[in-house]
Amino acid sequence: MKVIAPSHEILFMPEGRAMLANLELAGRTCYKSEEHISEQSAQGFVRRIIASGHHSVIEHASVSVRFVCDRGVTHELVRHRLAAFSQESTRYANYSQDKFGGEITVIRPLFWPPGTQAHDRWLTAMAQAEEAYLELLRLGAKPQEARSVLPNSLKTEIVMTANLREWRHVINLRASKASHPQMREIILPLLAHFQARLPVVFDDLYEKYQADVAEMAHWLARLDGPGA
Repeated sequence: MKVIAPSHEILFMPEGRAMLANLELAGRTCYKSEEHISEQSAQGFVRRIIASGHHSVIEHASVSVRFVCDRGVTHELVRHRLAAFSQESTRYANYSQDKFGGEITVIRPLFWPPGTQAHDRWLTAMAQAEEAYLELLRLGAKPQEARSVLPNSLKTEIVMTANLREWRHVINLRASKASHPQMREIILPLLAHFQARLPVVFDDLYEKYQADVAEMAHWLARLDGPGA
């Protein structure tokens, strides 16, 4: 059994200046103010659009992200209906095969540090689930049948594509302290990367959650640091 940390990877995000220029072109159609377009006008226009709440304009640009997380998190992600999803399937993935190392991979829980009783009990449960899964396959079960014993902590990969308006909604909802800790664990670092690459669209959200981003980074550094 392999235990890993969750992660994300931005698979597709159009180059910032080109994206902003396209958004400005679309948005100025509403006001028939195309004559004001210049090499420097896009950033200010998009910033004003977001501040005014005219967020339909930023639906004209999309970003694709690959998340590596547990299946409990993806059950929440796929509830965002204005997005496209492609997810690793436990119906067809046979984790006893060599390409999976003949074992399952699980996502470590950030709320139970290694060495605690809760973490040790979780590890035992994961090992028991893996043993049951592999035994069912040896008994002739198909992967889609044996998966019945796989845990919520099972690692999965999911590619999510959404327009910028939906990404802002997802982040604003899932970065809040009311969200599940493991959801915040992938969303807060993603917000930091979005803000670094497209600040005009995500500056306000980053400012809102900047303390949470820093707090999560500090906690994860302790959790995954030397001796973890």
